[in-house]
Amino acid sequence: MALADTLTAVGTAALTRSGALPLGAHLFPVQPGEGLAATVLPVRCAPGDNLALHVAVAQAAPGSALVVDASADPEFGYVDEILAVAARMRGLAGIVVDGCVRDLGAIARTGLPVVSAGVSPRGTAHEAGGAVGREITMNTGGAPVAVRRGDWVAVDDDGVVCLPRGRAADIVADALRAATTDRELVEAVCAGESTIELLDLDPTRVAGWEGGPGRFEAAPAAER
Repeated sequence: MALADTLTAVGTAALTRSGALPLGAHLFPVQPGEGLAATVLPVRCAPGDNLALHVAVAQAAPGSALVVDASADPEFGYVDEILAVAARMRGLAGIVVDGCVRDLGAIARTGLPVVSAGVSPRGTAHEAGGAVGREITMNTGGAPVAVRRGDWVAVDDDGVVCLPRGRAADIVADALRAATTDRELVEAVCAGESTIELLDLDPTRVAGWEGGPGRFEAAPAAER
């Protein structure tokens, strides 16, 4: 299975536990259910200007994704219908922008996975420069995350994560092992085991704990 397919199958939650770097809870897919996984071409937009995005779409390798820092002034629609169509025609995997987008319905109709920090009807200028292919820093709400050309980005309904180049294979291998463990835990819970016992938790640390059985009684089939 290709790495992009594996990243999509594993999911961002498992990848994060294994070392992938979340790019911020404020980022959300324009169209829920449209995930992506691809190598990154980083872009930095000047405030209120998306010239760099037009340049990036024109020169990005098909199958790659743009990760865009537009946080200097996010309240503009940096990605619009025209750019989304151009990116789709170029064969890009998607766009992640730390800034707003506009033409929301039209973007969704293109089928291009787009992730943004919000929606704004304000149009941008196309003249102030910016940068393509240079390292950017994404504001995650915690420690800033550096994103470089050749890193991997993965997106699903749980969020957006970056896998630094050179570490992607190790992160995926660990996430696959964790996914196997999770599946075993789900099966044990379905069989009636308690998460308290399975995860070796100490319930006495919670005020109001009254004790309880180590196993759950499975509900009758009609109640499941």
